[in-house]
Amino acid sequence: MKRLFLLAISYGLMAVGYAQQVITVKKGDTKSLLEAIGQANKQNAEKNAKQTIILIPDGFYDLGETVLTQITGHNIALIGQSMEGTIIQNKPDVKKEGISKTAVFQNRGTNNYFQDMTLRNALDYYAAGAAGRAVTLHDKGTRTICNRVKLLSYQDTYYSDNDLAQLYFQDSEIHGTVDFICGDGDVWFERCKIVTEKRTLDGSGRNVIAAPKTSKTPWGYIFNRCTVENIVSNFEYARGWHSTPHCIWLHTTLLSPEKLNKKRFDYRGMNTVQNDFKEYGTMDAQGRDITPKTNIVTFTMTKKKQEGDKEIMTEQNCAVETILTEQETAKYTIENVFGRWEPDKIIRKMEKKTPKILKRL
Repeated sequence: MKRLFLLAISYGLMAVGYAQQVITVKKGDTKSLLEAIGQANKQNAEKNAKQTIILIPDGFYDLGETVLTQITGHNIALIGQSMEGTIIQNKPDVKKEGISKTAVFQNRGTNNYFQDMTLRNALDYYAAGAAGRAVTLHDKGTRTICNRVKLLSYQDTYYSDNDLAQLYFQDSEIHGTVDFICGDGDVWFERCKIVTEKRTLDGSGRNVIAAPKTSKTPWGYIFNRCTVENIVSNFEYARGWHSTPHCIWLHTTLLSPEKLNKKRFDYRGMNTVQNDFKEYGTMDAQGRDITPKTNIVTFTMTKKKQEGDKEIMTEQNCAVETILTEQETAKYTIENVFGRWEPDKIIRKMEKKTPKILKRL
């Protein structure tokens, strides 16, 4: 009898301990959301902290002009009730636009996890003039996972800002116009929907999906089995930002292949002529292979230099084949890119937990 009593107490403590690791946000209450993040940051300040889950019910969480809400803790999971129904938004003053100034969230932790939510940066892009850099997730952390996360903005929607980061997206959706997936690290996008919005109000101009500047990791951006939906403006897969950018498109479905510009990649490098831009197995909406047999692009970088009264223009060129062979494609696996980190398996484990966690709502 005494043994049963002690066992009951032990199980009770375990249940209480588990409950303490789940923070439930009040429905549609922005203050409650910010308090939950603050609490999780505090109790998960150490990298070996046990996972804390922030459960966010469907609702609209309006941050107003607040920017750079920081997630500094580690092993924090933000789980919404649904990707379409849990919406977290800010709307920065258009005068304060900037890639490092506007984000909805700035993640600085390790092993943080986002699931079933929409992050929207509602900066008035079309009133911003020459640039409307409005970030949703500014990720300075590593081993971040986004599972069924929708990111809504126009320029610089997602910014991976860690030279050595390992980052993973699955079944997510990212919208934008120019350089809207940009930055460093090794980032794998699995079965994601990439939506190119109107570059201008009248639909003129061209979009560029990715602007990697990877220099200290070997793989860069890898899009695998993703779908590109085009609204109006023509688009290109990627352009080099600086350093040694990598951007690989594997088994991509193009819903409007005629909107992809002829060279497929932007040949005008911003600060680099070096690149590793490739594709393989591109398909149309009917699943037909529409990959060119060859696509040699001459990448160009032009620089201006003032010498006395004269302005000197210099140009560098680099011609490369952008179509991978089947043999070359074989090296692009999650195992090769991430080694011991297994984000796809982490998602499967979290998916098993989620139904029980959602019963708290």
